This record gives sequence, C-alpha cells and structure tokens, in this order.
Amino acid sequence: MVPFGGWDMPLAYPAGTIAEHLACRQAAVAFDVSHLGTVRVSGPDAFDRLQATLTNDLAKIGPGRAQYTHLLDPADASVVDDIIVWWVDEDVFDVMPNASNTDRVVAALTGEGGPAEDVTATRAIIAVQGPEARERLEAVAPDAASVPRFRVRRFEWRGAPCVAAGTGYTGEDGVEVAVPAAAAEDLWQALLDAGAQPAGLGARDTLRLEAALPLHGHELGPGITPLQAGLGWVVAWDKPSGFLGKDALVAERQAGVARKLAGLSTTGRQPPREHCPVIVDATPAGAVTSGNFSPVLGHGIALALLPPGITAEATIEIEVRDRRMAATLTALPFVRRRAKGN
Repeated sequence: MVPFGGWDMPLAYPAGTIAEHLACRQAAVAFDVSHLGTVRVSGPDAFDRLQATLTNDLAKIGPGRAQYTHLLDPADASVVDDIIVWWVDEDVFDVMPNASNTDRVVAALTGEGGPAEDVTATRAIIAVQGPEARERLEAVAPDAASVPRFRVRRFEWRGAPCVAAGTGYTGEDGVEVAVPAAAAEDLWQALLDAGAQPAGLGARDTLRLEAALPLHGHELGPGITPLQAGLGWVVAWDKPSGFLGKDALVAERQAGVARKLAGLSTTGRQPPREHCPVIVDATPAGAVTSGNFSPVLGHGIALALLPPGITAEATIEIEVRDRRMAATLTALPFVRRRAKGN
C-alpha cells in the first residue's frame, strides 16, 4: 500500500506488477480506482456550464455517453486536469477528475446555476480490464458487462444503484463500475470469485505507458498544453461557448509548439525514468516524462517532451545514472490493442 493523492492505494498484490500487467493483456484484472474523483454537475444549466469550461464538445455525444476532455489554465492553457465526463442522464453529469485535482474541478464548474458536488466519498470505482473483462463481469453484472465502449448505463447490483461505463486506462477493452461504497467490497469479491485477478497501481502505470496514455503530473500538468501532449483532438476550437484557456491555446497553435510528446525505446531491461535527460545529436533536448520496462515488449520505453521535427535518423540518448543509453524514436502507442466493445 502506498500514499497516492490523499489515498492509501495498492501498489501491487502478491502476484506482483509484471504478472498483473500480463494478466490484463491476456485475461482480466480488477483495479480499485476509487481515488479518482466524482464531481456531479446537474440541473438545467449543467450542459452549458460544462461546455463553457472544458475543451471538448459535449454536443458531439449525448446522454448515455462518455467523453474525454481537458480543463485548462486560462493564463497559459496548461492542463489543470484531464477528465472523463459520464453523461448519466439528461441533466446529470459525473465528471471524473484525477485524485489530487477534485477541488480545482469543483471550483471551475461551480457557477450561477448551482454548485458542482463532490460525491467521491459516497462510491467506489472498480475497473475491470482485459480481453476477458466482459466475460468475467457477465457472470456478476450482465447489464454492466454489455455496456458498449464509451457508453454509460445505470444498473442495479443486489439492490444497489450503480453506473457502468465502457472506459478504462489500460489500452484494453473493459468497464468501469461506480458502486455505492457500502456495496463495493462485495462487488470486488464477486469479481475476484468470477476469475478477475486483482491488480494495483504499478500495473496500471505500466499498462497506460505501453498504450501511451498521458498521466497528469507527467505528460500533462503545469506548463504542458494539449498541443504539446499531442492531444489537440480533445479541443473543440469552434464550439460557440468557447472554453477556459482558449485564447492562450489559440496563440500557441498560431505560433507553433516549442516541444511535443514523443515515444522512445531502449534495448535491455534497464528502464529510463522520469526526469532523465534526453540528448539528441549531442545536444540536450528535453527530459523523460514517464519511463519503465515494458512487460510485453521486453525492453525499456519512455515518453518525453522534445522539440518537434526530430526524425528517426537522429542520434538519441537518454542519460540514466550518469550513463547514456541509446534510444530510438518510436511510433505511439508502444503496444496497440483492439478493444472488443463497440
């Protein structure tokens, strides 16, 4: 158990991180991700508040759908948080921020139409992920198992009102279930009894890195904009409401980004780590934002913020413990999986 964003979270279970990682790629695991926040925005103006605040365009989806989006700093368009919005009912949205950012998201979404309510403490979230995730979930909660990818559905489990979403953070197919806190332990045990293997934060991090999914505080955060992170697709430039930070982000788009997220691969089992300097053609060029050993590929992988325009022909090195290791520019994601959810 380790402290994480104000929570005590499991880093690994007895099987260990690599075994948990491979179980997710090959079968099914269950993560306790209750540290993620849930901010409920409801009422007749809920849609308008979210539209005017967050970067993506909810008008592209509708009730019963989920959407990935960003909350930006108005001053420099850096990513205050990256968020999944669950559009639960016509006027009810569950906004899912990262653990340490819930208060900031509540403040940004509270407006004249009413408060944004932090309901994190009332529920747990269990993420069932992997190519066999839906099969394991089917034995426990069939209504949750059949929710399509990036769809949202209310259902009941043993009388407890729950919400399922076809979302996750592993690059695999899967479902995230919000369950009332009082019923969470029983649901967790039922999933393990159905064959899902428990997995901790260690595996969650290596899985998201192989899938090149950004982590706030690493690939997103102060000084890092969606354009630098290669996530311009989450920005609805032309929606009439605009969004917080739009002027600063438009200015960066017009000027061109000074750095951009890139993938790097190394040989051998020693992984590059966060903050390791990256040298390109004998010149310091940036730093690793996330690095680890890839259990699927069998070698080190890393994400780094580097100047745009670096080509595969460049000589790239990563400095690890006063030693330089060769690296190659690698297309992202490092590991590409096919989700089963439609």
